[in-house]
Amino acid sequence: MSRIRKYLPALTPETFIGRNLCATGNFVRPDGVYRMTGIVIEEIVAQHKNLVNVLDNLMEGIIAHDLQRKVLYFNRAAERITGYSRDEVIGRDCHLVFGNPFCGSKCSFCGSPMKSLDHHTYTMSTTTKTGETRQIEMSVTGMYDESEVLVGVLAAFHDLTDMISLKLRLGELTSFSGIVGRDRKMLDVFDQIRNLAATDYPVHITGETGTGKELVAAAIHNESPRAGGPFVPVNCGALPEGLLESELFGHVRGAFSGAIRDKKGRFELAHGGTIFLDEVSELPRHMQVKLLRALQEGTFERVGAERTISVDVRVISATNKDLRREMERQTFREDLYYRLSVVPIRIPALRERKNDIPLLASHFLQEAALRSRQKTARVSEEALSMLMDYSWPGNVRELQNAVHFALVKSRGRAIQAEHLPLEIRQMTCGPARPGPESRLTMDIVAEALARAGGNKSKAAKLLGVGRATLYRFLEREPGIS
Repeated sequence: MSRIRKYLPALTPETFIGRNLCATGNFVRPDGVYRMTGIVIEEIVAQHKNLVNVLDNLMEGIIAHDLQRKVLYFNRAAERITGYSRDEVIGRDCHLVFGNPFCGSKCSFCGSPMKSLDHHTYTMSTTTKTGETRQIEMSVTGMYDESEVLVGVLAAFHDLTDMISLKLRLGELTSFSGIVGRDRKMLDVFDQIRNLAATDYPVHITGETGTGKELVAAAIHNESPRAGGPFVPVNCGALPEGLLESELFGHVRGAFSGAIRDKKGRFELAHGGTIFLDEVSELPRHMQVKLLRALQEGTFERVGAERTISVDVRVISATNKDLRREMERQTFREDLYYRLSVVPIRIPALRERKNDIPLLASHFLQEAALRSRQKTARVSEEALSMLMDYSWPGNVRELQNAVHFALVKSRGRAIQAEHLPLEIRQMTCGPARPGPESRLTMDIVAEALARAGGNKSKAAKLLGVGRATLYRFLEREPGIS
């Protein structure tokens, strides 16, 4: 009993699962096989049934498995969230039970054996037994025996699906699956991503350069059941035309000059996951034919090979061009367009969602502070007004560059207007021009001020303009208070 108590210093799920249930199996150590004796599951359960009841009455799901991924514990909340019963899970490989790694792409037990596992937390999607996709937050930690040898993993998780849905409806969500934004247009994009997670249809993403099309593609992958598989991005416009077929479909040794070994293509590398074809409009016509066949049949041949290869991949494509116009010009095949664009998603330009500019700027500053291990810098009101008034032809990527530029120039202090790039200062400080201010009317501004309780900063955010723009308008319209 004293030995058991040594493993159970406190009545917590982590110590209970980590120090007891995992202690009944065989665990591989550097010096051979190590088996604990004198402790059996029946004895532990008999002596600690109250602790089991505590675990079963937690709102969080609890799952534990050994180094061979054999599930050792699965509580009632885990049954409720996943739809799987204990009898279906206990004693089985968690990858086989759930069809994919339960931890998705973050699984630490997919490759070579591990010697340690630190605690980490992340959000991910999982598919229930009935095929429903749920967003969960997972907290994972390693379990160790008396000699501090890793013997398994303990994961606690809770369901975020309903909370995310509510925040989407209320407009309170500020980020989703690594994408920052709270403007209604971005919330609609988040909702589309969630809806696509449960399906496997091809998706075509459109948007200007710098809007984050690859981020959206990665989010669709990460929220889908394929999250445990690879995400393989391909920039079709950056690959030399002579190497495109080899890069996409691979080649065999001797297929052409320089082919000194067999090589897998991007489609093979994406097997079981998602391939992202960025700038798909840049594909030459002869490659469009080969791509169409691969999409229709799910098969292809490596360059120089005779054997047909079958793959299981989801295809997401993207372009900043209008593919319908490219079809009219006969530079893009119509049949390929309809094969790729089963579900279209449009990413709004930054000038269409200016309310997100303060949020994005703050996000980039926080990221920079984490990398440099320094205090997060702030943006002055004047500088923020200039950022809000600028048209952002380079979209979010240009905003990120501008924030980094200003951070360097300000040397970590508060970012002032003079720290911003020259083109932003020139465009926002020049003579009057058509832009955000031209969209304002007395009625619209009065309504925004009423909704904001007279707070001009809040009213500017509601209007999607910078504070400086609103102040200039109010100076010319003294009748509005």
